[in-house]
Amino acid sequence: MQRPRGFTLIEVMITIAIIAILAAVAIPSYSEYVRRGRITEAVSALSGMRVKMEQFFQDNRTYVGACTGGTVAPAPADTANFAYTCPTLTATSYVITATGQGGLAGYQYSIDQSNVRSTVMTAPSTWPSNPTCWVLKKDGSC
Repeated sequence: MQRPRGFTLIEVMITIAIIAILAAVAIPSYSEYVRRGRITEAVSALSGMRVKMEQFFQDNRTYVGACTGGTVAPAPADTANFAYTCPTLTATSYVITATGQGGLAGYQYSIDQSNVRSTVMTAPSTWPSNPTCWVLKKDGSC
């Protein structure tokens, strides 16, 4: 007598259930990992821009006129993840902002002349805001 080959329906269903459970755990973790990786883009651009702003101030004794092309402190180019602006430029102060776009909508990071780093989160982001640091993880840690 010949033994039947192949898998039974129960074996296939159990395998699919195991794969579904593993995916339910792995996919959200991976998505969070990718999001944190994209946030470093804004943090590094803002940190680099702060150095350029201080160089601009040393050369001109004012922040007015910075964040424009042709200066030592041009605003960072917008990317798929963040748009960069300098909403506040006075003789003695500035604020540079990175506003999330696409999958990072609702994320906003900023830095000023005193190196005060702040995070403002709005919907659809579920991360907490923090007026004194850049939030880098979902739990609100800086």
